[in-house]
Amino acid sequence: MQRRDFVYRTSMAAAGLGVLRVLGGCKLESRRTQADESFLALRDRYVRKHLALNPVTSTYLGGDGLDPALADANGRLRDYSEKALADEHHFYHQTLDAQRGVDPSFLTPASRVDHAVLGAHLAFLMRQVERHSEQRCVDSYVAEPFRGVDWQLQQMEDAGSGMLGSEAEWNLVVSRLLAVPQYLTVARQNLLNGKRDANLPDRRMVQRDGIDGSAANADYFRKALQAQAKTFLGSRPFGAAMQQKLAGAAESAAVAYEGFATFLRTNFDLADLHDHYAAGTEEYEWRVKNILQDTRSAEDLWTYGQRQVDEYTQRIFNTARAISDQHHLGLPFGSDAERNASVRKVMESLGKDAPKNDDELLAWYVEAGKRAVSYGRERGLFEVPTDYRLDVYPTPPVLRATIDAAYYPAPPFKKVGVGRFYLTPTGNSPAALAENNRASVADTAIHEGFPGHDWEYKYMTQHAAEISPLRWLTPGAVEDSSSMWMDSMAMEGWALYSEELMAEPSPERPYGFYTPEEYLYQLQGQLLRAVRVRVDVGLHTGRMTFDDAVDYFTEHVNFFPGARGAAAGNPSAKAVADGATRAIYRYSKWPTQAITYNLGKNAIIALRERWLNAKGGSVREFHERLMRQGSIPTGYFAESFLTTA
Repeated sequence: MQRRDFVYRTSMAAAGLGVLRVLGGCKLESRRTQADESFLALRDRYVRKHLALNPVTSTYLGGDGLDPALADANGRLRDYSEKALADEHHFYHQTLDAQRGVDPSFLTPASRVDHAVLGAHLAFLMRQVERHSEQRCVDSYVAEPFRGVDWQLQQMEDAGSGMLGSEAEWNLVVSRLLAVPQYLTVARQNLLNGKRDANLPDRRMVQRDGIDGSAANADYFRKALQAQAKTFLGSRPFGAAMQQKLAGAAESAAVAYEGFATFLRTNFDLADLHDHYAAGTEEYEWRVKNILQDTRSAEDLWTYGQRQVDEYTQRIFNTARAISDQHHLGLPFGSDAERNASVRKVMESLGKDAPKNDDELLAWYVEAGKRAVSYGRERGLFEVPTDYRLDVYPTPPVLRATIDAAYYPAPPFKKVGVGRFYLTPTGNSPAALAENNRASVADTAIHEGFPGHDWEYKYMTQHAAEISPLRWLTPGAVEDSSSMWMDSMAMEGWALYSEELMAEPSPERPYGFYTPEEYLYQLQGQLLRAVRVRVDVGLHTGRMTFDDAVDYFTEHVNFFPGARGAAAGNPSAKAVADGATRAIYRYSKWPTQAITYNLGKNAIIALRERWLNAKGGSVREFHERLMRQGSIPTGYFAESFLTTA
């Protein structure tokens, strides 16, 4: 389907949802055709309305490229008011009734997949409203306006000579900034309602995302944004006046966030020792089953996670022993304590080959990406255009509390903008730079770059006309505690699969793309995602406290037992403990996101084996067909993937 066809199809469809039920009295083939067309009209009406209700998601995806009527969304923020949320819930309920009125057996295979995806979206969105997620989503209120503006800048038309954006595009930025004060007024009321109802955000979120993030936002709007605008506007006729308008709007947003930080300090107890992050077993299992399409219970996943941790730990012991022998380190690997200590000593030895500063670290990532592209071409894993390149950018300050490295794609619905591979600077900390030594770089470059996120998103965007617009949506939010994480199962699963794919051995390369030292860190990356299964289940179903999770992480990912306790007097322990705490904080506020890497990867591997056995063909063909399914878990399309051409 062409990306804009849904606009015309929807306009030609019957106005009401009742058309979905008027299918009787037709011949079977006619009924099938009518059912499919009516469902597609419903699906596309939902997509357009969803983007209108979630303006920053619309900006992220380039919604105005899908439907020009969505252009004004780039000048708005989401309305979290009580009335708006009630209206949303009513729309979701109507649409879910209509979706359930369609017999999926009458739909084409592709439409049957979308029917299931739509049902999952609607069930989640209704549940969010009913559970009053708006009463505690502090991180959403802080991240969303920044991301909206940042993504707007990434997508602006190129005006030449380093200048970006039309006058209309800049006016939308101003409008979005002017919307911030009212947006935060609503946020304050929602959070006070949550306090009244004992539906509280966790103290860590209040401090890290709320207070610290608000300060970063104020600084960005007041300084960095205006400096960028001065360059991007240049000397064009509307530039001076626009710079002045932007300055006033940005200052109002900065002041609003400073006030929001004060509000949070005044109204929430940062010394409250009670944890308020756990989703609970019932909610956790509901998400796993109904969103990720995995039928395992929390107990099943808890046990599975430990098995995965044990498997990758043993592989790391074996590889570290080989490196120790190769480097003549003479380390013992007899007892568990010796193995843990020796793995750490191997990593400390490799840490001596560390970048001098953050600039050199970024350069190493770019170089590793170039090597990975050459390897992918050489092995025929993908058909890579000659002009493909991978760029790496420092993470914006407002996002640094949550991520070490991350990728944000160009908007798939329009042909502008560039994807961003963000790497969080260390502040030139020697201990943190040692944790990012030369051997550790390749695995992350593959995950975030090629053939991970950067490559997959670029391939998908190139083939966007073949992917249903529904399969691009990120219900709830793009990336915060309001998110659904359906897309994460697909996209993070692919990125982790890419790490392991590049390690598949060949006769002359026992570690695939990697050197033995790089392979050790690739295994640590796999172990990290196995640990996430254990920790995510533990945090959200009451099997682990926050500190338990930090300690488990430092022991099983960093092979540094007791790092948290030793942090005060040991710079290396502090770097490890700080990284673990940042990771555990992220998992605590994003239930089920952390498990999507490992579960998604193994679902892709299982589907690949089934497909090769049933269809034959090349791995490259499998990869290309898989990526054209869009950002949804394999559980939604596995059977049609295997049975259709």
